[in-house]
Amino acid sequence: MGKRILIADDGEEVRQVVRAIFEARTTYEICGEAGNGLEAVEKTLELKPDLVLLDVAMPMLNGVEVASVLARHMPKLPIVLYTMYNELLGLSLAAAVGATAVVSKAEGMSKLLECVQNLLEPKAPATATAPEATTSTMPVSKPPAAGK
Repeated sequence: MGKRILIADDGEEVRQVVRAIFEARTTYEICGEAGNGLEAVEKTLELKPDLVLLDVAMPMLNGVEVASVLARHMPKLPIVLYTMYNELLGLSLAAAVGATAVVSKAEGMSKLLECVQNLLEPKAPATATAPEATTSTMPVSKPPAAGK
């Protein structure tokens, strides 16, 4: 079974486009949609998706308020704020309210897809049996062999 995503945006066209692109380009299931913040909280708690995409500017509860509520109830749930306002919002505020990432709508769907994939399918951590293994993209230099 694929990972499940809930989309919360007050723009119906935005939800339709995001749904269509995720269904066409990924194996993720869009398990629900919400058109306002209150509905986003209710549906997330009911459907228990693997990730939530939240618009910031929504009626009833905005995306920041929704992220704060969801982070208290489902602390391990990845929350992506998908917004036109990421420069004003900033990652520090997003982190303070429990959001995992902020993606600007201006950056396009490729950036959103990449962000969601990184959150739902993180690289495997290094194992205890291979201490020199790393998940970092930085090269790891090994110490010289003894006696050389």
